[in-house]
Amino acid sequence: MKPSQSQFHDIRGLRYHVRTWGPADAPPLVLLHGWMDVGASFQFAVDELQRDWFVVAPDWRGFGLTQWATDGYWFLDYLGDLDALLDIYSPDAPCPIVGHSMGGNIVNLYAGARPARVSHLVLAEGFGLKATQPAKSPERIGRWLDELKTEAQLRPYANFGEVAERLMKNNPRLARDKADFLAQHWARRRDDGTIELAADPRHKQVNPVLYRIEEALASWERITAPVLWLWGENHTDLKRWAGDDPVDWQRRRAAFRRLTEVTIPDAGHMMHHDQPRAFARAIEDFIHA
Repeated sequence: MKPSQSQFHDIRGLRYHVRTWGPADAPPLVLLHGWMDVGASFQFAVDELQRDWFVVAPDWRGFGLTQWATDGYWFLDYLGDLDALLDIYSPDAPCPIVGHSMGGNIVNLYAGARPARVSHLVLAEGFGLKATQPAKSPERIGRWLDELKTEAQLRPYANFGEVAERLMKNNPRLARDKADFLAQHWARRRDDGTIELAADPRHKQVNPVLYRIEEALASWERITAPVLWLWGENHTDLKRWAGDDPVDWQRRRAAFRRLTEVTIPDAGHMMHHDQPRAFARAIEDFIHA
C-alpha cells in the first residue's frame, strides 16, 4: 500500500482530519468520501493511480478522526468545510475533485457555487437524491423533533473482526483483507474495550430539510468544469436513493454542460473498493483526456 499521512487543521471550529498521499508539491487531487465512511476508504484506489498526485482525502465532520459537531449536522456545513479545506490545499488554482455518494452530492452543489475552484469534477454515484414534495415537510420536521428527544446510538462490536464481517455483509464483493484494513479506520476502540464505529450517531437522525432537486439543478447548470459520472454496474442502492424515473434522469443529465459517463463493470455502489483499478483509471483518463 502507498503510505499515507495524517494532517489536522482547525476548520470552522472543528479539529479536522485529512489523510494525504504523495508529495505535497505534486498536483492536488481531492477525494471526498460518502456517508458513514472515511478518507482512508480510498486507499485501494490511490494504490492504483499511475501519475504522481498529492491526494487529499478529508474525514467529514463527525466521521473518522474529525471532531464531532456540537449542534448537529446541516448539509451546507459540508460545503463550508470543503471551501475552507481548499483554501489550505489548493488556494491559488482550481483542482480536480472526486466525490463518492454523499461526497458527490456535496461537491456537485459546491462546484456550482464556486465554479472557478474545480478543474474537473468526478461524481461517483453522487447524482442527487429523489425529488421531494413540499407537503411532506411538516411530517419530516415532526420526525426530526421526535428524534431530538432520544439519544442516537450505534451498536458496539466485540472486536474489529466483527466490523470487518459487517462490511463484507454490506458489500459481498469486499475481500477479507480489504475489510480488515477498512475496519481499523472505520471503527475505534472504546475505554471499555469494545469497538464502536468512528462516526457520530447523530448522523443517523433524519434531515428536517427536504432535498430540493430544482435547487440542485440550478447549481449543476452553473458548473463550468467537465463532469464525469461514474456508475457501478450493479447500482441498486443508487436507484433506491435517487429513483429510477428515466425522464428525471434525463433532466439531471441535461443540467451539466460537459458530461461524460462511465460504468465500472462488476462493481456496486462501493466501486472504489470493488474495482479500484478501473475506478482509478477512469479518473485519470478523464482528467488527462
